[in-house]
Amino acid sequence: MFRAIVLGAAAGGGFPQWNSAGPGCLRARAGDPAARPRTQTSLAVTADGERWVLLNAAPDLRAQIEATPALHPRPAGGAIRHSPIAAVVLTGAEVDTVAGLLTMRERQAFALYGAPQSLDVLAGNPIFLAVNPEIVPRRPLPLGTPLPLADAAGVPLGLDLEAYAVPGKIPLFAEAGRDPGRADTGETIGLRLSAHGRSLHFIPGCAAMTPALAARLDGADALFLDGTLWRDDEMIRAGAGPKTGGRMGHMSIDGPEGVLATCRDLGIRRRILIHLNNTNPVLLADSPERAAVLAAGWEVAEDGMEVAP
Repeated sequence: MFRAIVLGAAAGGGFPQWNSAGPGCLRARAGDPAARPRTQTSLAVTADGERWVLLNAAPDLRAQIEATPALHPRPAGGAIRHSPIAAVVLTGAEVDTVAGLLTMRERQAFALYGAPQSLDVLAGNPIFLAVNPEIVPRRPLPLGTPLPLADAAGVPLGLDLEAYAVPGKIPLFAEAGRDPGRADTGETIGLRLSAHGRSLHFIPGCAAMTPALAARLDGADALFLDGTLWRDDEMIRAGAGPKTGGRMGHMSIDGPEGVLATCRDLGIRRRILIHLNNTNPVLLADSPERAAVLAAGWEVAEDGMEVAP
């Protein structure tokens, strides 16, 4: 069965964020059931229930694996080392997208897919040699061309993947103190996975909804889309940072160019907001913003949520 598990639903820093005393984080830290904690964004996807593909490798990956029995190692042929994780696909090279790869450095074979720009970032930082390329092959993703995903040995996983560029930005650590502007050539990508006649899109970072992207999403069975901020100046208003959502490469949920407005007329069967910043009021189950997204037909991702497209 084509199946996805949300390993983490929060933006970088998680919810609650370690250094945030914002109202939502205080409620989450106090155990308020309307403010459920979330780790940083990653999905696990399978076509057969046995072999899994991770979409991004969040810094919280070890805890996410331990919280997900489907990803636990199992004894196999007398060997004590095993993992059902057969591949990892990256949507970019931000810290909260790639840092979890270092958790997977124990000489376990899996395939690593990413756009050339993301793989270049890994190649340029020798710490990622800890994930030995002789054991973990790095495979560039062609944009706009479907391909069957395979494990490190080349055995197909039953999932077809198409990667495509979305409006985004280069990683924060690569900005060198300047505003690099929007990047549209593969620095940030969306993923379409398909199996058994069903399709799922995963786009945790997206700076704008373009006509081409809207056309691509129309008719999808399931969509996980960037829900980082409720409004573009949210972090500035909250005193949590000096940047707008657009400057960080994220469209807002509200507003005339936001997620709710630009996706309103698209034929998407199941639509889910993911990559939620700790300042975002939709994280709070009793907020009017949560009520608004539910009324518009959207779900809010939670760690452990399972989706069968």
